[in-house]
Amino acid sequence: MSEISPVSVAIENQQQHGKTVFPYALFCQDSEASLADAVSWTNRQKTDLLNIANEHGAVLLRDFPIAGASDFDAIVSALELDNFPYKKSLSNAVRINRTDRVFSANEAPSEVRIFFHHEMAQTPLYPRWIFFSCEIAAHQGGATPLCRSDVLYERIKETDPQFADACEGRGLRYTNVMPDDDDANSGMGRSWRSTLGADSRDAAEHRLAELGYSWQWQTNGCLKSTSPPLPAVMELPDGRKVFFNQLIAAFSGWKDNRNDPSKSIQHGDGTPVDPEAVLAATEMAEELAFDLQWQAGDIALIDNTIAMHARRPFQGKRKVVASLAEMQTQTFALNC
Repeated sequence: MSEISPVSVAIENQQQHGKTVFPYALFCQDSEASLADAVSWTNRQKTDLLNIANEHGAVLLRDFPIAGASDFDAIVSALELDNFPYKKSLSNAVRINRTDRVFSANEAPSEVRIFFHHEMAQTPLYPRWIFFSCEIAAHQGGATPLCRSDVLYERIKETDPQFADACEGRGLRYTNVMPDDDDANSGMGRSWRSTLGADSRDAAEHRLAELGYSWQWQTNGCLKSTSPPLPAVMELPDGRKVFFNQLIAAFSGWKDNRNDPSKSIQHGDGTPVDPEAVLAATEMAEELAFDLQWQAGDIALIDNTIAMHARRPFQGKRKVVASLAEMQTQTFALNC
């Protein structure tokens, strides 16, 4: 086993925000490097890698000797973070586990666009870290757009301070209808049984009550649930404020034969969200987007409290896998 020394590289369309770049990129330039070398390097550099991801929002690792989900699992494991198993999440997307740590990215059909969001910000439980790796890059399209949420929120405050104040002061509630069985044709097709880890209606209701949700059973066996008030803006330990939510995704993309985006989102006090303000925020996020054009073997380390992600539609076969780490909890107290 030999020591590798990846180098920081300026990449096309890389953004500059103050003293930071987005995303930060590290390329392995040792053609003889082995997986064991990459794992050893990751473990030695784990603190620095996570600090860089926190400062810059995301780190792209390219040209490392990564050949699939098991190799990706080994790299993630070398970071020595607590695993956040997908089965314990409240995410509404159908995923398929490849290892205990690694699962498929959203299984929605290729023509479905997935809009910007912070992973699981629509639930009381979310991961601090989300990691992606590309096994097969799409023939066309299929980029993973990234957006610095702290930069976005600064723009929102500048252009619409009233909306920013509403988000900070009133938070958000999310409503979605979960199917009785997994629906892989929808970007939000995870069943209530899988989402809640429940094998009966009583168990589902118990879990929802524990989490502070309200709910209503539908005649077709689906389950409509509404979250407790959750933050729309998060203040980080370093003082940065981020637009930490799923507002853009819910407003623009939570649409299938069960869900209507216009009924998916409201402020935490029950008042409606300004649709024009959401559309403006969506446009600003797109202006700030960095489209990560995948190459096979790429790994992206993302601080989920700093950067949002999305998915472009694609043609051809595309395989991107993901892993979550360090479950966090969030609550929001309304100032009534």
